[in-house]
Amino acid sequence: MPDFDMKKFVKDAGSTLSRVVQLTEEKLGTSEKTEMDAHFEHLTERSECTRTWTEKIIEKQKSKRLSNLEYLGLDMIEGGGEFGQDGPYGSALIKVGQAEQKLGSNERDFIGSAGMCFIQPLKKFLEGEMKTITKEKGILESKRLDLDACKNRVRKARSMLGQQTAERDLRVAQSEFDRQAEITKLLLEGISTTQATHLRHLHAFVESQVRYYGQCNKIMNDLQRELASSRPTAPRLRVNSEDVDLTRGPPYLSSSQEENGSGQQTITLHPAAHGAPRVARKPKMPPAAYPVVAGDTVIAELVANSDPNDISVL
Repeated sequence: MPDFDMKKFVKDAGSTLSRVVQLTEEKLGTSEKTEMDAHFEHLTERSECTRTWTEKIIEKQKSKRLSNLEYLGLDMIEGGGEFGQDGPYGSALIKVGQAEQKLGSNERDFIGSAGMCFIQPLKKFLEGEMKTITKEKGILESKRLDLDACKNRVRKARSMLGQQTAERDLRVAQSEFDRQAEITKLLLEGISTTQATHLRHLHAFVESQVRYYGQCNKIMNDLQRELASSRPTAPRLRVNSEDVDLTRGPPYLSSSQEENGSGQQTITLHPAAHGAPRVARKPKMPPAAYPVVAGDTVIAELVANSDPNDISVL
């Protein structure tokens, strides 16, 4: 068992009690407080700001698990298998699901890369340099309380002997306070170098993010081209020597009519296309003209009830 130093214990207890009394009197406004200079206060505020925002940045790091995109991809692949991978929808769903899984995997890789190049250096700063600064600031506050307590004792000294003892204690306390203030100030000034280091890590983080979004962009472009190449051909009719896409619904306008703002189009069909039988030795029946306006369904009905190979549009 180590030797117990009673004198040291009594001295430490007395110092602690003196600090508590001094702090209490400061709160009550009955004792003066030694103020630090403006530059020191600025350094202190900057260090606290750096610590606070570094902690906030680190808190945003995600845990290692499947991302929402990977879960979405798994569900899409499973659903595509249920619908049938030979069908257009099932096949497309599987392809999109595989792309979502790639996006999710890239996201996890990016988070890991960001942790190595940016988050870890910030954690190292908080656990090393910032802890040292916090510790030294605590010591400085203790020295400041000791100094102010000595100043109060000098003012309250009644006898000559008490005055001399109080002044000697004050000189010692002032020396210790000044020394600790200088140590703390040097540590606080080092924050500028720390922020320059953090800036380099921030640049590395941005480069990693640029690569991540570039990979995501490539995955989506490849998926878009693959889906476009497997898209079924849309049914079209020939109207006034121009193609009309029937999948867009009425009014059935060609591209030139859309550009000209035309809202009505007349489509002329042979009688055969209208379902009328061909009769020999009879005069030709005039073609039937159908105006196509918004909401008209004549084209849809003709296509639904007739063989497209038998429709001739003039």
